[in-house]
Amino acid sequence: MDLIMNRVKTILLMVALTAILLLIGGLIAGEDGVVVAFIIALAVNFFSYWFSDKVAIAMTHSKPLNENQAPQVYKAMRELVNEANMPMPKLYIMPTDQPNAFAAGRNPNNAVIAVTRGLIDILEYDELKGVLAHELAHIRNRDILISTLAAVIAGALMFITRIGTYGMLYGGGRRRSRDSGGIISLFFRLFAIILAPLAALIIRMAISRTREYGADATGAQLARNSEGLASALEKMESYARQRPLQINEATSHMFIVNPLSAKGLSNLFSTHPPLEERVKRLRSQQVY
Repeated sequence: MDLIMNRVKTILLMVALTAILLLIGGLIAGEDGVVVAFIIALAVNFFSYWFSDKVAIAMTHSKPLNENQAPQVYKAMRELVNEANMPMPKLYIMPTDQPNAFAAGRNPNNAVIAVTRGLIDILEYDELKGVLAHELAHIRNRDILISTLAAVIAGALMFITRIGTYGMLYGGGRRRSRDSGGIISLFFRLFAIILAPLAALIIRMAISRTREYGADATGAQLARNSEGLASALEKMESYARQRPLQINEATSHMFIVNPLSAKGLSNLFSTHPPLEERVKRLRSQQVY
């Protein structure tokens, strides 16, 4: 029943994300914008479903992780997939010192988990296992396809925004605005150009925050230890603030902790729930 509900939620979210893309495309560039946005939406949905794991790996420059490089990762992963009765995901390494991780793929049979070099170097075994359990929970809960789709949709929204901005700056937008209602049309286009980045952010926030709490809880049960993940999150957050990653912001919600520096007001709009609340929930969780 839970699997069916997750699939229904996935379909509904894909439809909602596509509708937002079409709406903003139409506001920015009229009928032409709707056509362009519809083509982008079809391509995004197709490629996100079939190639979401490859897209995520390419966007983060991750490479296959050999067992000789990190035997403790493979040991922990085997213990977890046996506990969860799931297939072994492909493992990758992201060449950065910041400790972090993410999962990608359309289903448990076509999933990958990537860890950073810093994660392997810094975390103790129970902490590492907790992080891997969290990512395996995303796979089990069917979160990973939606997370990747949200990243691509957010990128598409930003692309359409640039097209709209370019058209307005170089005269094409002014000619079309006179044909379709003058100042009112121009106002709506400006509004949409401003709205698009905010919509992309809200999409990633809404999807990521609720699913992170769920993956924390499921991961703690899979690892049979909530303290390992709680301790790992505290370490990872501290390092992330000191060493933010240089990555596309549209992919930031895929990681277990925000890989970007989120301080002051920017923390309010973070795609990740407050770390203190995540740790609090984990340490109050009953693990069986």
